[in-house]
Amino acid sequence: MQPSGKATVTKVKIGEEQAGQRLDNFLFRELKGVPKSRIYRMLREGEVRVSGRRSKPEYKLEDGDEVRIPPVRVAEAPDVPVPPRINRPLLDRVIYQDDSLLVIDKPAGQAVHGGSGVSLGIIEQLRLELPQARFLELAHRLDKETSGVLILARKRAALVELHRMLRDGETRKTYLTLALGPWRDAVRHVKLALHKYTNEAGERRVVAEEGGQHAHTIFRLVRQAGEFSLLEAELKTGRTHQIRVHLATLGHPIAGDDKYGDFELNRALKKRGLKRMFLHAARLEMRHPLTGTPLRLEASLAGDLDTFLATLA
Repeated sequence: MQPSGKATVTKVKIGEEQAGQRLDNFLFRELKGVPKSRIYRMLREGEVRVSGRRSKPEYKLEDGDEVRIPPVRVAEAPDVPVPPRINRPLLDRVIYQDDSLLVIDKPAGQAVHGGSGVSLGIIEQLRLELPQARFLELAHRLDKETSGVLILARKRAALVELHRMLRDGETRKTYLTLALGPWRDAVRHVKLALHKYTNEAGERRVVAEEGGQHAHTIFRLVRQAGEFSLLEAELKTGRTHQIRVHLATLGHPIAGDDKYGDFELNRALKKRGLKRMFLHAARLEMRHPLTGTPLRLEASLAGDLDTFLATLA
């Protein structure tokens, strides 16, 4: 339901895509622009009914419930131009899909969320391409310049379970990255605690330091490539910028990394054809969040990275 200036009673039938969602969170989504204080007052005063009953904010909606939403006046939002779509539809990049999941090979250069009307994020783009989808949410994130496997949930139950699986380490996420310098070990476990902070420019940064969050990455050498090493990086924890900071701290920054890398080298690499950070989410192994079926989701190394790699001796 999209609220408008006209105040009417609305009844929403809950399907399996929305089942399991808290009532207050459901109302926040349905009544965009209405203050949360007003929504909670509606719940306290019994203006909202679920299948004819008063319900508390934490009530978990069930398949088949009918939510009665009272008249609420919301100021008409001004017309905002829709940002242009990217050239290639994201549905052309689908790796796997069913009625619960949508997995795509995310392109580099597109953020998972859009910002201030400048460009469409992955989630906004997919909602445009799938107007019939009643529920579609990101299960996790990738940095704007990172390509590869990205999972979205098409049912709330799948999203909740995916979040739990990711939090409890029940997924196996493997990246391909190009690190500066020779890597000596076939396999190396790196356990460096990470601390997040905001710099003077207001940008989010991460540093390896004692007292930070536990972070564990397993690096495997794929091959030496010129003055670089091609590595597989398996995340045992999922901290912000984990692979980037672990490698930079060890003196092997990722080629093209504009936050933690070798900035002089990056300028030279652009002239050699590497226009962005060499980091690709290559593989994700897990069980299906609802059926338990084992899944191995893979995205081949992005074309721009593969082309640059081929130039290295």
